[in-house]
Amino acid sequence: MVKPLEVLHRSLNCRVMVELKGNRGYRGILNGYDIPHMNLVLKNADEIIDGNVVARRETVIVRGDNIVYISP
Repeated sequence: MVKPLEVLHRSLNCRVMVELKGNRGYRGILNGYDIPHMNLVLKNADEIIDGNVVARRETVIVRGDNIVYISP
């Protein structure tokens, strides 16, 4: 059985989808994360609100408290 942190670690430098509270999210390259809070750093990320891409961000830091799920 693969542990969630192993999946996250294997997803480094790969494209991921991060769903946030409030029908928001980001789709970008996972550049880093911290273990205690699950804060993420994404590169070349599309900001998605209500299913629509509204902006492109070079770097995004996502606070772990706002994450609903992360999909590799």
